[in-house]
Amino acid sequence: MTDQKIGFDNEKYLKEQSKSILDRAAQFGNKLYLEFGGKLVYDYHASRVLPGFDPNVKMKLLKVLKDKIEVIICIYSGDIERRKIRADFGITYDINAMKLIDDLRDGEINVSGVVVTRYNGQQVVKQFMNKLERRNIPVYTHKLIRGYPTNIDLIISEEGYGINPYIETSKPIIIVTAPGPGSGKLATCLSQIYHEHTKGIDAGYAKFETFPIWNLPLKHPVNMAYESATADLGDFNQVDPFHLEAYNIKAVNYNRDVEIFPVVKKIMQKIMDNKLVYKSPTDMGVNRAGFAINNDDLVQQAAKQELIRRYLRYSCEYMMGVSDSNTVQRAELLMKELNLTVLDRKVVNEARQASIAAKSKGKGNEGVFAGAALQLADGKIITGSNSPLLHAASSLILNTIKILAGIPKNIHLLAPNILESISYLKSEIFNNKRLSLNLEETLITLSISADFNHSAKVAIDKLKELNGCEMHSTHIPTPGDEAGLRRLGLNITSDPNFSSKSLFIT
Repeated sequence: MTDQKIGFDNEKYLKEQSKSILDRAAQFGNKLYLEFGGKLVYDYHASRVLPGFDPNVKMKLLKVLKDKIEVIICIYSGDIERRKIRADFGITYDINAMKLIDDLRDGEINVSGVVVTRYNGQQVVKQFMNKLERRNIPVYTHKLIRGYPTNIDLIISEEGYGINPYIETSKPIIIVTAPGPGSGKLATCLSQIYHEHTKGIDAGYAKFETFPIWNLPLKHPVNMAYESATADLGDFNQVDPFHLEAYNIKAVNYNRDVEIFPVVKKIMQKIMDNKLVYKSPTDMGVNRAGFAINNDDLVQQAAKQELIRRYLRYSCEYMMGVSDSNTVQRAELLMKELNLTVLDRKVVNEARQASIAAKSKGKGNEGVFAGAALQLADGKIITGSNSPLLHAASSLILNTIKILAGIPKNIHLLAPNILESISYLKSEIFNNKRLSLNLEETLITLSISADFNHSAKVAIDKLKELNGCEMHSTHIPTPGDEAGLRRLGLNITSDPNFSSKSLFIT
C-alpha cells in the first residue's frame, strides 16, 4: 500500500499541461507535431520520484484532448532486431509498441500508424510489420538519410525527407511517441512538417518530456534521478546555454537536446522559410510538471531513493551481462554526489540480516541463503528467507500478508496436498531439480488453497495492499519471482548475487 503523503498535484498538472499544449498548437496554425518523450502509460519512474504522480496521467491528458489529437508511434528497427527489453514490463520494444496501441485504443484515441525508423530490410523487422499490417494497422518505413543530421540541404529535399512516405492526418495535434528513447520521434516529426509545408500547411513542432524538469535546479535530486535512469545512454543534464543567452534565465535540459538544437533550428528555419522558430531547446518544450510539485522536501527524498534503486538495478544488470561497468559507475557517482549509500534504503540491511540469520540456522536451498525484506506504508519492515520449500520472495510475501491479515505464524496458508502435487509435477514430470516454489507458483497455490482454506482467502485479499511498497532481495529474482513481484506492483531491488549456482534458472 503506497504512502499517503503527496508531493505532486495531478489535477493542477492536468489543467496546466493541456492548456500549454493547446496554446502551442495555436501558434502554428493549429497543426502541431508534438514529440512525446518518456513513457506514455505506466510511467512508474515519474510516480516514484514525484509522490502522488499518477503513472497514467499522460493518458488522462490525451483523453482530455482526444477530439483534437491522433497518434503516430515510432520504433527503431535496430531495437526490434536485437529484441531490446523494456525493463519495467520485461517485454520487448516491438511487443510494447503493440501494447501501446491497445492502451490508446482503450482510451478511444486514434493511432494513425506505426513508423519503423532507420529500416534496412531486416527480416525480423519485416515480420513485425506484417503482424501489424494484417491487423489493419498502417505501417510506414523511414530509411537512414545520408549525411543526417548535418547535411541540411540534402535533408530538406526530395532525396531527404521527401523520400519518406507522408502520413495522412486530420486532427490539429499529432502526438508522436515511441516505446523508448532513440526511436526516431524527432526525425519523424520534422519529416511530416516538411511534407505539410510542401502542401502549404503551416505546421510546427514542440516537445513534451517530463524529465529533466527544466525549472528545477540542475542538481535537484529529481533531475539527478533522471540522469541515473538514462545512465546506460550516457545522457547528462546541463544548463541550457541557448536559453541562458536569450533570456538570462537558467533552465535545465539534457545534452542530446542541447547538442542537436542548432541543427533542428536550421532545419525548421529552412522548412518554414527562415522564420525564427525557437531560441533554445527549452523553448521547444511544453512541460509543466515542475509547477505541480507541492512538497519539494518529500519529492527530494523520493528521488534520492530512486538513485539508490537505479544503482542496484544496474549492478544486477552488469552481473547478467546486460549493462557495462561505465553505466554502474555513472549511477554510483550520482549517488555519491548526494552522499548516499545503498544502506540509506532501509530494506537493504534488513534483507541482508535475514540472509545471515538463515545461514546461521542452516535454512537455505542448494547452499544459497537468500533474504528479502519489505517495508509497509506505516514503515514496518517484514522479512523472509529461502528454504527447500519456498524462494525468499515467496516466504516474504506469505509472511507479509499473514501480518496484514492478523493470521498467526503457525497457521499454514498453502494446502499440503497441493504442495505435494506441485512437487510431483516438477520432479517426476518436468525433471526439475529445484523443487522450491517461486513467487508466481506460490501465488497460484495460494489462490487454489483459498477455495477451502479461510485463512488463505483472508490473506489473498491483502495482496493488493503491497502495491507501491519497497522491497529488497539479497539475490537476483528468478523469472518466476520477477513476474510475481511485477504483478504485485512492488518497487523491487536486489543485490547483484545469483540465486543459484546453476547457469540456467527457470
